[in-house]
Amino acid sequence: MGVMLIAVSLGAVFYIYGKDLPSHESLANYTPPTISRIFSTEGRIIDEFSRERRLFTPADEIPELVKQAFISAEDKNFYSHGGYDAGGIAAAAYEAVRSRGENVRGASTITQQVMKNFLLSGDRKLERKIKEIILATRIEETLDKEKILELYLNEIFLGQNSYGVAAAAQTYFNKTLSQLAPHEAAFLASLPKAPSDFHPVRRKDRLLQRRNYVLREMRENGFITEAAYETEVDEPLRSVQNGDYEPFAKALPPRDYFTDEIRRQLSRDFGEAEFFTGGLSVRATLDPELQVVAARALQGKLEEYDRGIGRWRGTGKSIPAEVATDDAAWREALANVSVARDIDLDGPWYPAVVRKIEDQQMTLGIEGTINDAEPPVVPRKDISWLRGDFAANFEVGDVVHVRRMTEGSNGEGAFIRWTLRQVPEVQGGFMAMDVNTGRVISMQGGFSYQNSVFNRATQAKRQPGSSFKPFVYAAALDSGYTPATIIVDAPIEINTPQGLWRPRNSSNKFYGPTPLRTGIEQSRNLMTIRLAQEVGMDVVASYAERFGVYEDMSPFLANSLGSEETTLYNMVAAYAMFANGGERVEPTLVDRVQDRYGRTVYRHDPRTCVDCTDPGIPESRGPRIVSDRERVMDAITAYQLTSMMRGVVERGTASNHVKLSVPVAGKTGTTNDARDVWFVGFTSNIVAGCYIGFDQPRSLGRGAYGAGMCGPVFTEFMRKATAKYGGGEFKVPPGGFFMKIDRFTGARLSDDASGPNVVAEYFREGEEPIFGIAFDGGFAMGNDLELFATGERDTIREVTTSDGQTGKVGKKATFGSISSGGLY
Repeated sequence: MGVMLIAVSLGAVFYIYGKDLPSHESLANYTPPTISRIFSTEGRIIDEFSRERRLFTPADEIPELVKQAFISAEDKNFYSHGGYDAGGIAAAAYEAVRSRGENVRGASTITQQVMKNFLLSGDRKLERKIKEIILATRIEETLDKEKILELYLNEIFLGQNSYGVAAAAQTYFNKTLSQLAPHEAAFLASLPKAPSDFHPVRRKDRLLQRRNYVLREMRENGFITEAAYETEVDEPLRSVQNGDYEPFAKALPPRDYFTDEIRRQLSRDFGEAEFFTGGLSVRATLDPELQVVAARALQGKLEEYDRGIGRWRGTGKSIPAEVATDDAAWREALANVSVARDIDLDGPWYPAVVRKIEDQQMTLGIEGTINDAEPPVVPRKDISWLRGDFAANFEVGDVVHVRRMTEGSNGEGAFIRWTLRQVPEVQGGFMAMDVNTGRVISMQGGFSYQNSVFNRATQAKRQPGSSFKPFVYAAALDSGYTPATIIVDAPIEINTPQGLWRPRNSSNKFYGPTPLRTGIEQSRNLMTIRLAQEVGMDVVASYAERFGVYEDMSPFLANSLGSEETTLYNMVAAYAMFANGGERVEPTLVDRVQDRYGRTVYRHDPRTCVDCTDPGIPESRGPRIVSDRERVMDAITAYQLTSMMRGVVERGTASNHVKLSVPVAGKTGTTNDARDVWFVGFTSNIVAGCYIGFDQPRSLGRGAYGAGMCGPVFTEFMRKATAKYGGGEFKVPPGGFFMKIDRFTGARLSDDASGPNVVAEYFREGEEPIFGIAFDGGFAMGNDLELFATGERDTIREVTTSDGQTGKVGKKATFGSISSGGLY
């Protein structure tokens, strides 16, 4: 009767606790949160994103050695029990009673641990243990042992933000599961009990004891031989954390603006939870080689401008002076200071701390350097570019950046000395993409991602200035105007609610009746305003919206000069449509996204290759690509505009700064008081753009222009890009004819005319250009106006700067030129 009473009581307990339990059947379809990885075009991992660092590995891909180590450590009867181990529970209960509660252990099987991790809480209560046993017996009837083991080995937390054995093997040894030795598998199997109590550095002795216990269990269970046990137990405890192996993360490039923008866009498109837990494989459009070129080109120009100002700001970080002078303490203190460590400009930049200031030099403590042949000293002459007193700029404990100065470039060659560096206050953005596919091949959103994660290529809204003018001209060309159409270049006065607006050209000169081509080549403000008035700002706004420059552009006349803000990302994508003949192209940072099962869930390029699978294609002909993209502008208009922007580079505002070995077109932009400077340009297959300015807009100085600041960045990048991807003549669309025109007067010339004033313009068939008519936009032109001589170019004055160098500046800005829309 006593036995029956106990049986009934146990039955009642299990019946009561067995009701309303979570469904164990859901585990059959469980998909654990895993790492999403981003790959370059070459297939290399360039970044990872996750909430729990887990690499899911199916049971049949987990080596038997790893399974045996965990079974030996956690549940040696795993393959024989039905979900719980009655003998183990009894032994644990006896031990608890014998020690009067001082030695309590769970005696949970692997199956029970799966139930606890997935369906129950971790509370150490009898109620939870009963539920755990009930669910364990149920799941044993639903899933086979290998599936249960798969769930356990992929879900278990093993410390260092590592979930599952595959991620842990990478975290602790930088190895795959198949590369693990028995003592390393035993190392991992020691951790589930309490990862924080078995830290490989802080608790090294305790972890070693636990590892050897697991090895002993593996031997007793017949998983390894006696000889293997003797060998493995003598192995030292090695780990990434102890400095014995290189960490996996070191093989990855530092996170930058490109991959972070992918994170931002895919979190928006797929949902943040799916991106961080869905195990997505993302094939990025990034060209790693050209990304380095883009970063260094922009960084180099920003640093050049910053050093020209001659003001020291440093990092703004410091450590206590008494710590900085302590030989035993400064390294750890410096390692804990949050400063940019991702800068590689003419060699890596290292964080350093000022330890001693003397009259002619400073002694530093430099992170990660112990080379006695490179004394950590910066001489006074290194900061001769700084204004003010040497000692006044620095204090002991200041954290600074330094790099090696060497005889070669990019940190190569013999060491000369250490040189101080600082992250510039001025910032900027750069972006380049394929004009036909929209694939973004490089993007730099600032000087340093670790210094500022704000992406100025995609997030910063700035005035594009004259780089917007091509959209005004595109609207005009599609409305019946031609590159030879005459527009009056003369003063304009407009009454606005803010007062009388008198926009001017950057040269403060007027040129009278001038062809459209010259207007865009020389970036004439007054011509652009008159043209926008003739065409209608509503038409101009519709074009800007069609090209994606703005979502809803205000039809104010000042906006024809680029006074409304947009992003570099939008501008570069819009210019791509000029380069590809007027077809819509959507920029993308991602070629393809695959889910955790390898299924493609997103592919960017919708075009089809008609005969890519045809082995009979002649070697002289490439496969035919068919596109059904929307046409946003007439192909002839796109070519006319491209031809006019070639003139900007060949003889216009960018002629002294943009020089390539292939045909290139583009447009400069400089806003009021040089608060933002731009250059956006393209070859036959690549479009790239740059903007530079302070985050809190203010003048860059009277010598700052888009051509001089952004032009060299564009040129440096495109020289490498064209060497890799080539470039050729812009394709001439059918349906037109060439006619030679005087680019200064717009007059028709004979077919055999030649000279610097002659240009062959492309006109539509059936639309014979009308000569002799000048459009003024409704703004009258005075008869006594002094005009700049025909054929002369806009010029600006050369001045000598405070450091003895020469600079080019325009005349002092007037009220009209610094009011809204006075952009050039």
